Amino acid sequence: MPDASLGVARLSWRGGAFEAGQRIIPTEVPIAITYGGSTQAVMMATPSDLEDFAVGFTVTEGLIQSTSDIRSLEVIEEDEGVELRMWLAPELADAYSRRRRLLAGPTGCGLCGIESLTEAVRTPPSLSVQVQYQPAEIIAAMASLGPAQALNQQTRATHAAGFWTRSGGLLAVREDVGRHNALDKLAGHVLRTGADASDGIIVLTSRVSVEMVQKAAMMGTPVIAAVSAPTALAVRTAEAAGITLIAVARGEEFELFTHPDRVAGAALTV
Repeated sequence: MPDASLGVARLSWRGGAFEAGQRIIPTEVPIAITYGGSTQAVMMATPSDLEDFAVGFTVTEGLIQSTSDIRSLEVIEEDEGVELRMWLAPELADAYSRRRRLLAGPTGCGLCGIESLTEAVRTPPSLSVQVQYQPAEIIAAMASLGPAQALNQQTRATHAAGFWTRSGGLLAVREDVGRHNALDKLAGHVLRTGADASDGIIVLTSRVSVEMVQKAAMMGTPVIAAVSAPTALAVRTAEAAGITLIAVARGEEFELFTHPDRVAGAALTV
């Protein structure tokens, strides 16, 4: 299997002169996700935590609700890339046929290949999880993410998605050159380990676009916190999906956009 990073030669301009050296950079390879022999998607992704990626992509696409819905999963290395070959439970064949699409997903793409405008802006089922966090807990959750980004510390070129809980702290982090891929990998890990996705906060190193909100909703996680700003459609979708959206979370500060009742003291100021 390809490594998640590799060293390449480079010249750096420093102090008025070039200097030879090496830089560690992340890898990205084509990852084909197939069900029953049919290709659902081909994504450019970092070749790490691929079982998590397969399961997470499948759940955020709405094709499964538990790992038992996947009858088999193989990670097959090929000359051109990697195939994540899955067979779903027979009763899910119809759902797969309705949702099937062929897409080629560049690193930054989350909705490539969607065939209708309605599908692109779909609002997932609304979450009504009753939970409340202190502002200090939001800050602690975000602060825990940076030190856990091992690949980014090497490369300074990957996104991360983490799952933080009040009782356990940062339970998992997944990294990838694509922010959507990192979140799918996290979703797969949470599902495969049996963690309660509703009992925590998704923390992100990226901006919050609509598909990130959709994926969080499919996971069943009611709170998202991100270092960068959301898009307008992400805010509207989070409001409709019952998700508390926190963004521009940096240091001791953050901004709260939707469902403020899940952050102590916020609802009193609206």
